[in-house]
Amino acid sequence: MTTDATTLDLSGYVLAVDEQFDGDDLADTRWFPHYLPHWSSRAATRARYEVSDGTLKLRIDRDTEPWSPEYDGDVRVSHLQTGQFSGPLGSPVGQHRFRSGLLVREEQDEERLWLPHHGVIEARVRAIRHPSAMVALWPVGFEDEAVNCGEICIFEIFGSEVGEDSGLVGVGVKPQHDPRLVMDFEKVRVDGDLTAFHDYAVEWLPERLRFFVEGRLVKTVEQSIAYPVQLMLDVYELPTDAPRDLDALPFVFEVAHVREYRPR
Repeated sequence: MTTDATTLDLSGYVLAVDEQFDGDDLADTRWFPHYLPHWSSRAATRARYEVSDGTLKLRIDRDTEPWSPEYDGDVRVSHLQTGQFSGPLGSPVGQHRFRSGLLVREEQDEERLWLPHHGVIEARVRAIRHPSAMVALWPVGFEDEAVNCGEICIFEIFGSEVGEDSGLVGVGVKPQHDPRLVMDFEKVRVDGDLTAFHDYAVEWLPERLRFFVEGRLVKTVEQSIAYPVQLMLDVYELPTDAPRDLDALPFVFEVAHVREYRPR
């Protein structure tokens, strides 16, 4: 399938997963509520969230502790992922090797929950306007083979880059440690208040990736990822030069839905 359309056309796809968050908790057949627990622990990385009124609300509260002071300093996160793979205790084998020197601090069971491979992935979310906040949806390779680790960034929105009537949205491909990929990532300016709900999507084709905001094409990447990915959905509180702004907390990242469409 190839297309040069500048609007998202779903006529060649069927809806495979329609996560509407319409219950009172997450579906444990899809979502694993921990952030890279192999580099820390399940206890330290458990997501804070609620599901109500058809919306997922990921939270960072005043008493949320850094997820991995050893490896990531004062970064705090509330996060869901749809798979989990890592090696034995003390090994360097694990998903999303975000810095050198990482070693598994707690062994984890393998989880293969929701692993898309080609098609369209779409989410409807609200960003957070605050210098310490960042929200993202970045599918990454399951990484049961070390090179299968590339990242598709559907959106990455820093609160410091969200204005009243427009903001920057990071989209594209990051190779991480996949030598077959090259970095092709940029921040595109999107009109409108990004703290209101907006739709973000990627059309993942065998030969390229096309990124959309509100159904409008904002970037094309002339390369692709050939292996399944797991979804990584998160809100971060990032350290700044200033003390923590406790009065701004909690950060609440609202997600109305996440969908996967597969080729017909």
